[in-house]
Amino acid sequence: MSREIVQELTFFTHSVLMGVVITFVYDWLRVLRRLFKHGTALVSLEDLLFWFACGIGVFYMLYRENDGTLRWFAVLGAAIGMFFYKMVVRDAFVDIMSTCLHKIMWFVFRVLQIVLKPIKCLVYAEKTFVLFTGRKLKKCKNFIKKRLTVFIKTVRMVLCKR
Repeated sequence: MSREIVQELTFFTHSVLMGVVITFVYDWLRVLRRLFKHGTALVSLEDLLFWFACGIGVFYMLYRENDGTLRWFAVLGAAIGMFFYKMVVRDAFVDIMSTCLHKIMWFVFRVLQIVLKPIKCLVYAEKTFVLFTGRKLKKCKNFIKKRLTVFIKTVRMVLCKR
């Protein structure tokens, strides 16, 4: 085979791989969207940033492989790569990864709850103690205030009589 044909086949293969990589990365975005609920605005922003990054990646590949000129068989190769990935993987990857990561996150949160339970109990006990002490200090303050008021009234009465 001539050198040009090998170079064109390499370029086409890289285009197909670029399509597979783009679809694979987008599937990871879909997994994250299943794990953490997103609003419409955030999904739109993520998609915009994703496709902007993909555009930069495709441009870099075209620049490096083909001196920046757009060749339609490169677009066709990327589309074939995306289609091939979707036919082989389908939605199984997103389902499996989101389920696995959800279970891992559930396990980690459960372990954290168990580990942090003594600290939670200490915080509750401290809060209860502070509230109890605050109530007692308020009662003590009110008692002292009443006694001082009575004392001041008594002193006034004594001074007024003289």
